[in-house]
Amino acid sequence: MSQKHKVKIEKLFEHPISGNIDAKKMISALEHYGAKIDLTKQHKAKIFVGKDEFILSLSHRNDLSKDSIVNLRHFLEKVGLTPDKL
Repeated sequence: MSQKHKVKIEKLFEHPISGNIDAKKMISALEHYGAKIDLTKQHKAKIFVGKDEFILSLSHRNDLSKDSIVNLRHFLEKVGLTPDKL
């Protein structure tokens, strides 16, 4: 199962940016690698990795926007959750 999660994280770091990353599957992958996720009523996911926090806006279509992907990628790089370190 962890291979599926690793593939999801790797997809965030692909060039060019993929436009069809499923938000629910990405949240599941992040939880697998130790992130704590709080979903809000405002269609946002608060992602906690250690002491760091990132707020991810979720669309109604359930796909992550390219801006969200870039911002999430930067957050994951900051906290050391990158494909080469998994």
